[in-house]
Parts: sequence; C-alpha cells; structure tokens
Amino acid sequence: MEKKSHVKKLSVAGLLVAMGVVYGDIGTSPLYVMKAILMENGGLASVTNDFVIGVVSLVFWTVMLLTTVKYVIIALNADNHGEGGIFSLYTLVRKGGKYLIIPAMIGGAALLADGVLTPAVTVTTAIEGLRGIPIFYDRFGNNQNIIVIITLLILLFLFLIQRFGTDFVGKAFGPIMLLWFTFLGVMGLINIPYDFSVIRALNPYYAIHLLFSPENKMGVFILGSIFLATTGAEALYSDMGHVGKKNIRFSWPYIFICLMLNYAGQAAWIIHAKGNPAYENLENLNPFFQILPEGWIVFGVVFATIAAIIASQALISGSFTLVSEAIKLKLLPRMRIFYPGSSIGQMYIPAVNFILWAACSLIVVTFRTSSHMEAAYGLSITVTMLMTTFLLYHYMIQKKVSRFLAYLMVLFFGFLETFFFISSVTKFFHGGFVAVGMALLILALMYIWYRSNQIQENTSQEVNFQDYMGQLQELHEDDRIPYYQTNVVFLVPKLEEDQIPQQFIYSILDKRLKRAKVYWFVNVEVTDEPYTEEFSVDMMGTDFIVKVKLYLGFRMSQDVNVYLRQIIHDLMKQGRLPKQPQHYSLTPGRQVGDFRFVLIQEELSSTTTIAKWDRQIMQARLAIKRYTVSPERWFGLEYSEVVYESVPLIVGQTRKTWLKERK
Repeated sequence: MEKKSHVKKLSVAGLLVAMGVVYGDIGTSPLYVMKAILMENGGLASVTNDFVIGVVSLVFWTVMLLTTVKYVIIALNADNHGEGGIFSLYTLVRKGGKYLIIPAMIGGAALLADGVLTPAVTVTTAIEGLRGIPIFYDRFGNNQNIIVIITLLILLFLFLIQRFGTDFVGKAFGPIMLLWFTFLGVMGLINIPYDFSVIRALNPYYAIHLLFSPENKMGVFILGSIFLATTGAEALYSDMGHVGKKNIRFSWPYIFICLMLNYAGQAAWIIHAKGNPAYENLENLNPFFQILPEGWIVFGVVFATIAAIIASQALISGSFTLVSEAIKLKLLPRMRIFYPGSSIGQMYIPAVNFILWAACSLIVVTFRTSSHMEAAYGLSITVTMLMTTFLLYHYMIQKKVSRFLAYLMVLFFGFLETFFFISSVTKFFHGGFVAVGMALLILALMYIWYRSNQIQENTSQEVNFQDYMGQLQELHEDDRIPYYQTNVVFLVPKLEEDQIPQQFIYSILDKRLKRAKVYWFVNVEVTDEPYTEEFSVDMMGTDFIVKVKLYLGFRMSQDVNVYLRQIIHDLMKQGRLPKQPQHYSLTPGRQVGDFRFVLIQEELSSTTTIAKWDRQIMQARLAIKRYTVSPERWFGLEYSEVVYESVPLIVGQTRKTWLKERK
C-alpha cells in the first residue's frame, strides 16, 4: 500500500525528508525575527549590547522550551498510529469528554488562519533582500511596488503547481533545506567573532533581565516578536505522519544549533555595526542579509527565496492535511480532494488552494511590506499552542502518566503560552485582526457543521428495520412490479443495530416503489486511526438486505463504489448472496448486476418544531452544502448510476395543524 511508502524509520533519507517537510516555517524565521525586534525598538541606533544579548537569550530559551521540550520531547509521544497534529491528538482523547471538541476546533481554526500569513511574510522578506544588490537598488530604490509584484508572481506560481502534485519537488526539498540550515549556521559562525560576548545569551538571566529592563521599550510585549522564532513548532507535531518521530528527534539538534548560530551571528553583527552611520541610516535594515559576505547578497536572496517557497509549500500541504482530517471528523463540509502524487499524503484540495492563494495575495497587496505583516503574524498560533497543551494534559491523564507531571506540564506551558498570547495581543490592531477574523470564520463554519450533525443525530426520526421487513420482502418478490435496479444502494449517515433514518424506508416504499434484488444500506464510519480499511456486514437473516459498515481511517478516501464491488464478490463467494448473472455484458460470464445509488437531498421541513437557534444552524448547513462537493464526487460515484431524491428533513417534533371546516 502507498501508505507504507512514507519514510518513517530512522534513516539518512528520512532525516533529509524531515528537513524538507517539517522545518520550513521555523527555518525561515531568521529572515525576519531580528529585523522585527530592531524596528520595534527604534532601530540600530537605539539598542545596547545588553539588549541584543537579552534578545538572543529570549530566542534561545523560547525555542528550547516550546519547540524542544514541549513538542520534540513531549508532544511527539502523543502519536495516533504515527500521525500527529491537533486533530489527531483530539481523536486520541475525545473519549474523555464531548467538550474536548472545543479546544480541537479552536486550535485547528487558528492554525489554518495564522498559516495564511506564512507564505506572505517569508516570500516578501526574501524578495526585499534584493535591495541589497546595488544594480537592483540603483534601478528601483525603495520602490515597494516591484517587491509586491515579484512576490505575487511567486505565490501564483506556487499555488498553480499544487494541482500537479509535489512529489517531484519534494524529493529535492530535503537536500536543499539541509544546505539552507548549513548556510544559516556557517553565516552565523563567521559573524560571531565580531563579539564573542553573545555566548552569554545561553544564560537565562539575560532573557529575564531584558523583560524588565528600561532599555527594552516594548517591555514584556517584546515576546510577541520573540515568538516569531518558534511559530513553526506546531508543524513539527502536525507533520509527524509524513516523516516519523525518530527522524524529527534526530534531525532537530542539528537544526536547532544552526538556527541559534545564525541568531548569535546576527546579534554579534548588530553589536559591531552599532554606531556606524552607514548602517544606522539604512531604511528597513535586515541583519540577516547584512551578515552575508560581500558579493554574496544575490546568492543569499535566491537561497532565501527558495527556502521561503519550501516553507510555504510545507504550509500548503499541511493545510490540505488539516482540512482533510477535519472533513473526515465531520468538522467541515465535504470538499473535492485529489491525490496527484504517489503517496496519500500528497493531496490537493482545489477549494482550499484557491482560498489560500486569494488570502495570501490579498495580504501581500494590503500590508505591502514584510514589517507590516510581521506585526500581524503569530497571534493566532499562540492560541493553537494553548489548545494543544490542554489536549496534551488530557492525553497524559488518559495514559496514566503521573498526575504531578501532567499538572506540571499544563501549568508550566500554559503559563508560558498565556504570557506569549498576552504579549501578542498588541498585534491585534496592527493587523492581527486579519488572522483572528479568518480563525473566527473557520471556527464558525466548524461549529455550524458540528452542531448540525449533533442536531440530526439527536432529534432526527428513526424507524426499526424489523417493522418493515415484511413489506420489503413482499416488494422484493412482487413480479407485478418491474425491477427499479438489480442493486439499490442507500448511503446512510447512521446505522446502529436495527435502527435506520426514516427517509430511507420512505424512499423505497412511499416516494417511488423500488423493487430490487438486493437493498444495500451503507454507512461510512471514520475511525481514529488514519489508514483503516475494514468493513462489517449484517444481512438480517435474508439474502436481499445488506447492511454494510465501512470503517475507514480519517486519511482514507471514501470510494464507496470500489469497496462495494469487493464486498459483493466476497458475499457471493461465501454463498450469502445469490449470483446475479448478466446476459448482456462486455464481460463474458459476469455474475454481478447493475447498481443504482440513491442519494437523499435534505430539505428542512417547515412542519418541524425545533428551537430557533437550531433551525438557524440547520438552515445555514443546508445553504453551505449547496457550495460544497456533491455526495457522488465525495463517495467516488462519478461514473456510477446516481439518482437524487428530495425528502423533508424532519428534526424535532412535527408541528400539528388544527384547521376548522368553514360552514
């Protein structure tokens, strides 16, 4: 199976893939973190040596605690059959209480929303480095329009290639990112000799001292910019399924060292350059490009742009995975999903791709400069980290880890991330409202979908199969009525014991008599595991009714037509279903008859008496469904015979009418 093709075992290839897939976001942070901090504190002329060392100390301990300890050491243990991420974590703990869906939805929505800024920030920052090239600067100066145009073209190209699959690009990502991190480390290393005092940043005293130092004009709110250094931490956990925890854990130390060397090198250069009017008067000074040796700026810009594209690619792939998992968990409506690559992880969701491209492009056009985007970046991801911490606590309790350690973990990281969240709140009015607005929109959609599913499950009318067995058997054997189809298939949302939603029996007996050799009632249950492919069958003691439950992992495509073909052959081989010989067929000796899939279109009945708010939720659901993928495409029935029927969706009690006859 393709699902086994992922490089999850510890190997050189696995380590390279981890570098290409997992570290794109955190690996491009050195492009803008020090630049953002300098700008917020009055520029190069305003900073002191202790301030710079304190900044690097804050970066070091933030990445050490949040990325290394929380995610690499703790969170990677909470894998769901090798898969990671907030939705995988939720499936592990959801038995602990229905309310756990709330942090999962909030965290997922925030992660999707804040991630929209990643391509915009990284690509824009890299392209702004072109100003360091004399030929470019002489021609365009500080004209931001050319930067915006180049960034938009790169983003357009990036999103256009998604439809072709990224396996061919992905193979090159690992080696390129290995070179990128090595480049970061070497560039930092050759600049550290400017001032070896930056080594003092390893002492956490300087980090704590800076937070309360008068030299720090931002006060504790400087943590909002420091947090940018670790925004890619969540990706380490989310992408675990692509590369495996061992490859992440063994590759991370090298990544961490290279990142810290680069930050230290930038700090040493800042201390060295301070007081030099040539540097202090530079507009939009970016230490990342300034530490490059003379003549290397073109190489640096090209390399940074490639790294930014890879980081953006990892984000896009991660967004596709996140949305796909949310759909399978019934937190989002169905969307068309393609698998253009050679592995199941290489998926393409056109609707998500278009929305991401439009949002990224709009952000670039609206915010224009990377400094404005940085001011908006990072707010929502703090929310995701808080939600992950909360779910991790429940995971540790569920796994019977020492309660003391579970409490210590949630209190320590909860306090730390709350501190970062409060620090990042200042970003709200500087553009953070964009990410927050998108997160709330996604969250609202998730809530509508989740709540409407609950309403249907709790209040929709169900009937007992046994009450209609006699009528179904009589119809099945009634020669006076022509066959509607050999096999009539209903896709049912719920199939528990002998209960079935009323509308399916209504369709067979009342909507239009449907005589068939076999009635199929198929229910798809998405399992907590990502790659389950199992089924169970209940024929209720007959040879003409088949109730099928398909147990499919939340990463599996739901190609019902393909699965049914296998199941009917299995049942015929076992003698549980009679053969269905076809006299006219392209296939000689064909023993399986034709199929017709009856898909029920729900219309909210005006006679139902449900609460006003619940009615609004149901109407919103039905309105959204008009713009989502059709059931036949979702269940892989494009080339099957499909018929749609409209039936009234009755939830709650039916409203009584009391008409009086006029005399």
